[in-house]
Amino acid sequence: MSFRTLDLNLLKVFEALMTEGSVTRAASALTMTQPAVSNALARLRDALGDPLFVRSSSGIRPTQRAVALWQPIGDALEHVRHALDEDAFDPRQTQAEFILSMSDYVASLVMPRLLNRFSEVAPSARIHTVPNTILEIGDRLEDNRVDCVLSVYVNEAQQPPAVIRSRSLWTVEYACMMRRDHPLARQKRLNTRSFLAAKHVDVSLAGKTLPTYDQFLASRGLSRNLVATVNHYNAAYEIVRQSDLIAVLPRDLNAQSRHAPHLHAMPVPLPAPPRIVSLFWHQRNDTVPAQRWLRETLVEMFARME
Repeated sequence: MSFRTLDLNLLKVFEALMTEGSVTRAASALTMTQPAVSNALARLRDALGDPLFVRSSSGIRPTQRAVALWQPIGDALEHVRHALDEDAFDPRQTQAEFILSMSDYVASLVMPRLLNRFSEVAPSARIHTVPNTILEIGDRLEDNRVDCVLSVYVNEAQQPPAVIRSRSLWTVEYACMMRRDHPLARQKRLNTRSFLAAKHVDVSLAGKTLPTYDQFLASRGLSRNLVATVNHYNAAYEIVRQSDLIAVLPRDLNAQSRHAPHLHAMPVPLPAPPRIVSLFWHQRNDTVPAQRWLRETLVEMFARME
């Protein structure tokens, strides 16, 4: 391949295919016909000597060569775009739709404030949330099913794939929650034996059957009396409020929920390592103006100094 003979318009097609993850959506974004985009992709493949994109169940998936090219090409196009049009994205005029993946715990803390901010600065934008399946963070972003994920990354065996970018937001503070008239609530300090012997409920998000806290206990040769798991945090708080079960749950969600007057929080006698809620996105969206604005807004609003 020679740079002198490469049609640089093809790089705009490459950018659209990386960003949209679909020939049809790329054609719409570029206001081109689908055959024209397919023809441009064929020319790109010939010029670069690589398939660049392969079909997947949700559209197209970039090859390793395409992933390697994306950052330098995306950065270069973004520099050109900013040089030609500094107002490429105007939140007050945008009608963009954003899809965020998060648990009900994260949504309870994020969505009320975020929607209020959008009503002020991006009144025509739309936000949709989908449940957080924590073992599919990389797949959801890779397949372009969501724009961002707000979650704790729980795969201790390995870091997220290199194409997945992240930014820490806040550390979750946990407490042992129980109803106010629970027998253990009378203790000034919850001892380890009573804590492990009590009946527990915990949250196990889809895709992970064993709660992370039990993995932590197992690493220390311990186990608790876990009698139930649910896949929503609010359900866990409600169960604790109406039963003798206790739970290790985020303290900040309880403080803002309707359950707060009915629940008693105590320090966890065996605190697990800190869990940090992070913002995850795919590197192909690094330079997309609307996506970058969304991430900057989320970081500005929810990243806490640790």
